[in-house]
Amino acid sequence: MKATSRLAAPARAAGVIVAAATLAFSTAVLAQPPGPPGEQFKVVTVAEGLRNPWSMAWLPNGDMLVTERVGTLRIIRDGKLLPEPVAGVPTVRAQGQGGMQEVAVHPNFAQNGFIYLSYSKPRNNNAEGTTALTRAKLENGRLVDAREIFEAKAWNDRPGHFGARIAFDRDGYLFMSVGDRMAGFVQGGFDPNNHPAQDLMSHQGKILRLRDDGTVPPDNPFVGRNDALPEIWSWGHRNPQGLAVHPETNQLWATEHGPQGGDELNLIRKGANYGWPIIGYGVNYTTGTEIHQSRARQGMEQPKAFWVPSIGISGLMFYTGDRFPNWKGNAFIGGMAGNYRQLVRVTINGETVANREPLLYGQYRIRDVRQGPDGFVYIATDNQFPGQPSNIVRLEPAAR
Repeated sequence: MKATSRLAAPARAAGVIVAAATLAFSTAVLAQPPGPPGEQFKVVTVAEGLRNPWSMAWLPNGDMLVTERVGTLRIIRDGKLLPEPVAGVPTVRAQGQGGMQEVAVHPNFAQNGFIYLSYSKPRNNNAEGTTALTRAKLENGRLVDAREIFEAKAWNDRPGHFGARIAFDRDGYLFMSVGDRMAGFVQGGFDPNNHPAQDLMSHQGKILRLRDDGTVPPDNPFVGRNDALPEIWSWGHRNPQGLAVHPETNQLWATEHGPQGGDELNLIRKGANYGWPIIGYGVNYTTGTEIHQSRARQGMEQPKAFWVPSIGISGLMFYTGDRFPNWKGNAFIGGMAGNYRQLVRVTINGETVANREPLLYGQYRIRDVRQGPDGFVYIATDNQFPGQPSNIVRLEPAAR
């Protein structure tokens, strides 16, 4: 592993040490008090040459699992990327934003050995795709006992907005996001009418809650209704690219990748409607014209924070380690958009976003962010173009 000197321009004088500084951004709460003290850190390269890494997870033996969007699952062992991908993974539709996406380890892995993969599943000779979920065991570099346990009712020929993030809560329930599958995109703009994110008979634009075997918990909000799918936990989403459960409250939080502007951080409530595309803060990519009917509407949730301009919001995690004491309890969010790519540290007090601090500003397209078992912060960088090598890096405390 090696430390890197690729730092944001304002911090280059500090060498490999980055001192965190608070900047102002558009937010649902415009006036923010100063945040808690930051941390000094260095960036260390863990593995190089991955192809669009999308997600990271760890096994109890210390192996790191990394998905590559091109359709592979890789293992980093003792700081080295094993040359051969894991065999036996599902076939994926690796087009556009689709491919192999989340990898998650069951909370009781030591007892059952289960890992989970979400991915864009193909049909009709790869002409269409949807989000699917497979559960398997990993033995000697191969998936065994693999079984698809969920397939979203979200089929179309569009190349993006699969969602596909996974999070387990402390009760063992599995949450998975499904994006709106680019519904509403038309030549020259966006058509919000009859959008499937507002249709409870579609999985498009939803966050789902499942048992660990893919079946439906009986206390899901729409169980027993003829006009709704029972897996749905929340609705009215565009493309939730980060899911994380708060370690103290057991509440589910999500990052939602907006259109041009309007990236959101949401507290996810049972049965709640998050408004896409009826309400929001973004505009059309091509024309800059309004998408939404309004910024708010009764019966639809407001984000806890939003970003205008968009940062290309992605992965989400809560930090609970001891390596960075001043970060304990904070959320971390990745950003991938152009000059606004960054890692954002978010201070949350109860259900309120109290402060946001950009780190690594302008340096990496950050697809995923995780806390490793060693307490360091790991980042999956994702070069924009398929096939270009990307790295896994981690943040370590700098010598004081």
